[in-house]
Amino acid sequence: MGKVTEPAPGEYGPPEPASEGASEHDTRGDHGFFGQPRPLVHIFGVEMWERFSFYGMQGILLLYLYYSVADGGLGMDQAAAAGIVGAYGGAVYLSTILGAWLADRLLGSERVLFYSAIVIMGGHIALAALPGFLGVGVGLVLVAFGSGGLKANATSVVGTLYSEHDPRRDAGFSLFYLGINLGAFLGPLITGLVQDTWGFHWGFAVAAVGMALGLTQYAFGRKGLPAVASVVPNPLPRSRRGLVIGVAIAAVLLIAVLVLTGLVNAGNLVSWVIGATIVAAVSYFVVILRSQRITSTERSRVYAFIPLFIASVAFWSLYQQQFTVLTIYADEQLNRSIFGWEMPVPWVQSINPVFIIVLSGVFAAIWTKLGDRQPSTPIKFAVGTALMGVAFLLFLPFAGGGANSTPLLWMVLILLVFTVAELLLSPVGLSVATKLAPGVFHTQMVALFFLSVALGSSIAGLLAGFYTVVNEATYFGVLGAIAIVLGAALWLGRKPVLRLMAGVS
Repeated sequence: MGKVTEPAPGEYGPPEPASEGASEHDTRGDHGFFGQPRPLVHIFGVEMWERFSFYGMQGILLLYLYYSVADGGLGMDQAAAAGIVGAYGGAVYLSTILGAWLADRLLGSERVLFYSAIVIMGGHIALAALPGFLGVGVGLVLVAFGSGGLKANATSVVGTLYSEHDPRRDAGFSLFYLGINLGAFLGPLITGLVQDTWGFHWGFAVAAVGMALGLTQYAFGRKGLPAVASVVPNPLPRSRRGLVIGVAIAAVLLIAVLVLTGLVNAGNLVSWVIGATIVAAVSYFVVILRSQRITSTERSRVYAFIPLFIASVAFWSLYQQQFTVLTIYADEQLNRSIFGWEMPVPWVQSINPVFIIVLSGVFAAIWTKLGDRQPSTPIKFAVGTALMGVAFLLFLPFAGGGANSTPLLWMVLILLVFTVAELLLSPVGLSVATKLAPGVFHTQMVALFFLSVALGSSIAGLLAGFYTVVNEATYFGVLGAIAIVLGAALWLGRKPVLRLMAGVS
């Protein structure tokens, strides 16, 4: 496989420069892990097993929610179940903001990563051991917060293993992202097979065991990480800690009141998450644009990010339906028979990581070969968004069919288009967020990109509710057409956007 520095499905930003002082931990002579610093194997391991547990659990979650009690599920309405999955996906990306804040102000990246892994394992244990909706509620809250904390800090911990100009840096991140995709590939395969054979709680237990393996390896290996990985870059003054604790307690109490009074419930949870994400995103944009600490050029670049943000939301609104609509579709209409054996539904989730592993190297080579001649960011965003629309239109030939009406190879083709669209937008979006960011708001701009993923993921859950009640051809046709129109609009507006980007392409 060629040089790969692209992240897995919307997961992580581009490799960040090593923190100041990273060179104090000299790893130039350490080639113990495929030519890389030996501590990388432990971050690789915890990340691979975390992705294994995350995607393994997510592969069976929706089925668990809407399958009948007789089939081992909770018997929820499909629309409400899809809404919960969408809200959970949005909450994961929302919590990356909290994870980054904890690292920057209180604990440092390494400690947040370690504690987050513990929280994630607790969430999977809750899903496996606690009955019914209690297990779902406790488990998803813990996994969402833990995954957000881990996402926000794993990349920066890897960065501390290298000095800024270490020639092994890109190759090290390639290994790291390979671990991500190996976990994303293996998780649905194994948990899906176990769930299909022994039931949902055994599937969740496998996810918990996977996370436990990663956590155990990391617990022993974290001692070898450089001291800079535990540095708190911008410590919160002691005088303000009481205020922060008070705000946190008030937030928890407010959420508890909303839940206990029924204002927040399974039916409208996704709408609350969408609302919270919109408020957070608008607040970020307002704070940055109104700041007196940025230049006019930086302000122009932030304005340029707005249409890219909108395109990203549209993209993720369709792409994240892999875990909602595509799961229902695979369960009810996909012909999963392979030489007389029926493939478990969650195995469909493992198709995309295979394409990511194969094609990310191809895309990296293409952009490297083209150099300055490669398409601009607005064009990549436009084509990526439009391609997601095309992927949805590919459902139309078999829309409305009965059981086993869609060939497995056709679904493979659809997910191939998903992957190509993703590689045009996801890593590019994370990269451009750092390039357009004002100097004093670098982290906040990356957070904004994650908020576009959070908003899109939540909308994917909301849209899935319509899938269960409208004509299938109408659903796929309308959403596909909207994405294509948005992509075309961004293509047509590429020159004004590039002017606002002020030299960034």
